[in-house]
Amino acid sequence: MRLRTYLPKTLFGRMLAIILVPMILVQVITVFIFYERHWDTVTRYMASSLASEISLLVDEIGATPDNSSLELGTKKAKQYFNFAITFEPEAILTQPPQLHSPSYAESIFRKSLEARLTYPWALDVISHDDWIFVDVQIGDGILHVAAGKKRLFSSTSWTFLGWTISTSILLFFVALGFLRGQVRPIHRLANAARQLGLGRTAEDFRLEGAKEIRLAGRAFQAMRHRINRQMNERTSMLAGVSHDLRTPLTRMRLNIALADPSSDVKAIDQDIEEMEQMIEGYLSFARGEGAETAREARFDKIIRQIVESYSGAHPGRLRLIMPAGEFPPLEMRVQAIRRAIDNLVSNALRYAGSAELRLKIVEDEMVLFIDDDGPGIDPEHYAEAIKPFIRLETSRNKQTGGTGLGLSIASDVILSHGGELTLHKSPLGGLRILVKLPI
Repeated sequence: MRLRTYLPKTLFGRMLAIILVPMILVQVITVFIFYERHWDTVTRYMASSLASEISLLVDEIGATPDNSSLELGTKKAKQYFNFAITFEPEAILTQPPQLHSPSYAESIFRKSLEARLTYPWALDVISHDDWIFVDVQIGDGILHVAAGKKRLFSSTSWTFLGWTISTSILLFFVALGFLRGQVRPIHRLANAARQLGLGRTAEDFRLEGAKEIRLAGRAFQAMRHRINRQMNERTSMLAGVSHDLRTPLTRMRLNIALADPSSDVKAIDQDIEEMEQMIEGYLSFARGEGAETAREARFDKIIRQIVESYSGAHPGRLRLIMPAGEFPPLEMRVQAIRRAIDNLVSNALRYAGSAELRLKIVEDEMVLFIDDDGPGIDPEHYAEAIKPFIRLETSRNKQTGGTGLGLSIASDVILSHGGELTLHKSPLGGLRILVKLPI
């Protein structure tokens, strides 16, 4: 199992993890050292000190206490140790049942009492919230010693934990606000790049954030302006060339119409028609179908309509395989996508006996497989076949038609929607066209 499977997928999540993981580890190590060193040492010291004071007091009173020794011991206990002691004569000590699991401090205190008291004793730490009671059997009675719980149970550990947790939470929210401010311009830049990649209008945005992010945003805006200018210049240039070429072609067609019919005139007319088709193909490639407005549409519905349109003219030659269930709508230029897929399907049926379309969702992409059983294209020519104005003689010639722009126009349309068109070897023996569109 790869580690990246468990890592956050977003930049914000990963930056937050970079801050939080070391901070949590530092807090855990600090708390561990505190409990192992400081808290353990302080607890042992407090338990040993309290047990020593009780032992000293018992030794001061003696094994057979009288009124004077009890009075003196009570005075010293109050003055020096802040103990409250009473003596119950003619009483027999009984060990109370253990009704709770002893804490670490209580266990250390019991061990300290065992090491210092030579008389039978009993300990009670739960019957009162503020006092610890130690009963010692001396002489013919029981000496009751009451000491404050703060002499044994320190609140330092809880104070330390409280400050640790509260400061960690405070730092977490401070880091959260700081990271949001740093990620926001990156997210804005990513959205603008995605809009440009999908062929949509990407508006200018305010440059903010770190120096590197502002530089990336400024470079992106300059790139977007250059791309838009080049696209406009390309379209304008080809539109002007088309207009200039169509004028003499129109005069030539009029002259041919007035000329006497002959084989030469017929050949010239066919050349003129071929030139007009080539000019229209060049213009379609230059425009890139960019004038159409994008809207939400069902890609699976478009595929079904295309397959149905071929079912009458090519019965049994085209098959559609699509899983049951709803496909999410995509924002697209519907007519451009329809013409691109229709062009790919018509090419598959033109050069093959049968074709197969399969549509499915893979992660965050909608994937369309167009397979045929035709002669296909050699793998070394896959990249060349998608380039504009390239005609592969094994599949395209003047008898079959084409200007070498079919795959290029389709690929241009798919790329303008943020997708990808690639060629592969088909399981049917011919060519596989793989179309990916982001969801």
